[in-house]
Amino acid sequence: MSERLRLMAVHAHPDDESSKGAATMVRYVNEGAEVLVVTLTGGEAGSILNPAMDRPEIRDNIAEVRRQEMAAAREILGVQQEFSGFVDSGLPEGDPPPPLPEGCFAVQPLEVASEPLVRSVRAFRPHVMLTYDEQGGYPHPDHIMTHKVSVEAFEAAGDPDRYPGTGDPWQPSKLYYHVSFPRERFERISELIERRGLENPYAEWLERMKDRDFPQWEITTRIKCDEYFEVRDRALIAHATQIDPNGFWFAVPMDIQREAWPYEDYHLARSLVDTDLPEDDLFAGIRETVAT
Repeated sequence: MSERLRLMAVHAHPDDESSKGAATMVRYVNEGAEVLVVTLTGGEAGSILNPAMDRPEIRDNIAEVRRQEMAAAREILGVQQEFSGFVDSGLPEGDPPPPLPEGCFAVQPLEVASEPLVRSVRAFRPHVMLTYDEQGGYPHPDHIMTHKVSVEAFEAAGDPDRYPGTGDPWQPSKLYYHVSFPRERFERISELIERRGLENPYAEWLERMKDRDFPQWEITTRIKCDEYFEVRDRALIAHATQIDPNGFWFAVPMDIQREAWPYEDYHLARSLVDTDLPEDDLFAGIRETVAT
């Protein structure tokens, strides 16, 4: 009998798990892997981005509402999920931006912020971890801190001398960064949209990005998961305060998405196993060695 493969996805807020890597997780759940989403904050400071949900009773109970949304999305995706208990830092705006709220996740000392995740790694014993890059995927303070604690947990969880009292040591084998918005994906989708004579929802965004020089991680790993895009979208819609079902996320017909880019993309940032790049499996180099 083979041991079940285990995947841990570390995210900053509820809804991040459904907008980044959701179809990948559903694919692996359907293949028999165990998948755990660790949500580091409660999303209490998130804006209400769906006009239909911008009501006083929602605003007054946003923390509980976002927990309920997360529970619904978790069921749709078929994953396990846990909160680490930190408070959402919010996204400061202004020039200069205001200081972050006292006690929020992004201002925690690294060891304080990392301890719950180390505990989760040692309890769940993932073979693979998913997280954000150094810029957080985009420069939200909680996403940047999520990167830091994920790297810290990956490197520390296997060391019996670090984080005593958080369980028996466990060393994950691989750590990946999400590459959620590769420019070539949007160019390929745009090409198909325009070929069909449809309105391109990405045209303005691509034009703005044309002259911007921003770092893009190499895609080392492409996971074909287009058959689960509809499940991904249902999970996104479950986060009703954050996702307008009539909005930008759902403007491209599903058949175009599947034809243009049937993948979710990752950068292999750390690996303790031998694997040939590029990959088409997050567990490449691990499947062969995992057995009871």
